[in-house]
Amino acid sequence: MTTRRARRTVRSAALVAVAAAAVLSLTACQSGGNGAAAGSEKARAGVGARTVTSAAYRTTAETAETAQAKAGYPVRTQTLVDGSKAEIYELGDQHYRVKIVSRGSVLATLETKGADAGLDANDMFVVLTLGGEVHSWMGGGHTGPGTFKLAGGWTAKVTKTGELRYRAQIIGHDGSVDATIEANQHDVGLDANGVYIVLSAGGVISSHA
Repeated sequence: MTTRRARRTVRSAALVAVAAAAVLSLTACQSGGNGAAAGSEKARAGVGARTVTSAAYRTTAETAETAQAKAGYPVRTQTLVDGSKAEIYELGDQHYRVKIVSRGSVLATLETKGADAGLDANDMFVVLTLGGEVHSWMGGGHTGPGTFKLAGGWTAKVTKTGELRYRAQIIGHDGSVDATIEANQHDVGLDANGVYIVLSAGGVISSHA
């Protein structure tokens, strides 16, 4: 009788051990599954973050390249009245720069900074408008101070305000002052409804329609 009880005890212990092993195996599988799922979520999150960063970098790089392209290469080249070339660069909205080039050398630079630009280049007058248009002509200058008739029916009243500083009031048909330009140690230009005007720092004013 004692022997039979001992065998039943051994069998019971074996069953308990098997059951415990099964529980441990199930728990391990569940833990492994959860870990794998978490790892997969982390992996997916990591890929997403890298993708966003890469896209932002590409956008920044493309913007920089676009700005460099605009600053480094002319959008077009135009021949001026004296045979020199005007290289026209677009720098932004209503922001243009012109390099006047002759025989490979840059003779002068104009830039629109919120207003039209102008130049008296040894009796060749050049206007660069806010829209990036370039107009050039020869001669027709008047030296101020004084009042002078301009192209298109405009009148200019030129006064000296200081050393290399002149002001020109642009007067319309009805006698009203429709625009004022000031040359403060550098030439200025104006697009007056299709009439182009340059006032130099030396008080010379010229116009062309």
